[in-house]
Amino acid sequence: HHHQPFIKPMQSPPSVSPGIQRRHTLPASEVRPLNTQDATSVFEIEREAFISVSGDCPLHLDEVRHFLTLCPEFSMGWFEEGRLVAFIIGSLWDKDRLSAEALTLHKPRGSTVHIHVLAVHRTFRQQGKGPILMWRYLQYLRCLPSVRRAVLMCEDVLIPFYQKSGFKVLGRCAITVANLTFTEMWYPISGHAYMRRNSEAIRFPQQPLSLPLAKTEENDDV
Repeated sequence: HHHQPFIKPMQSPPSVSPGIQRRHTLPASEVRPLNTQDATSVFEIEREAFISVSGDCPLHLDEVRHFLTLCPEFSMGWFEEGRLVAFIIGSLWDKDRLSAEALTLHKPRGSTVHIHVLAVHRTFRQQGKGPILMWRYLQYLRCLPSVRRAVLMCEDVLIPFYQKSGFKVLGRCAITVANLTFTEMWYPISGHAYMRRNSEAIRFPQQPLSLPLAKTEENDDV
């Protein structure tokens, strides 16, 4: 049962009811893992969100491509009408705390997900999309049996933002970038909680859940 995309009356001739005429557009709202073809869109958002403010950004274009090649399953993008509006890029790490190596390495046997970046396109900010995408991402990580925790480093001004998503302060991060210092935060993920995911799954309108290991449709009571 697909919902019809919202159609403004002006877009269909008066003789055709909106329920019948369906525009052949991309899904209104879709969440999916990123791939290397999304790298440019990712970097455009980073450039505006970070570089214009501090002169640098969490992942440069080659690093975006690097992680989307090595571990696309730890990325998540939110698309509206096919356009990237928010994203998270992560990789696996195998130590308790982050070090400079964690900025560029993916450790496939690690049980910690290092969230490198969460960013929202400027025209879609102040809509709660960042926290919703983070919630979706953490829900997805709970479906991966090997993942035990998520960690990130952020500037102190962002601590309350991530606390609202359930992250707790670990302490001062050992990594410094230019003259910036960061706080390290973590979120516990029990790898065995995936049995609960059916009751907790969220739906976006008109959006097939295309994430790997996500819940199936058959026990969906929508």
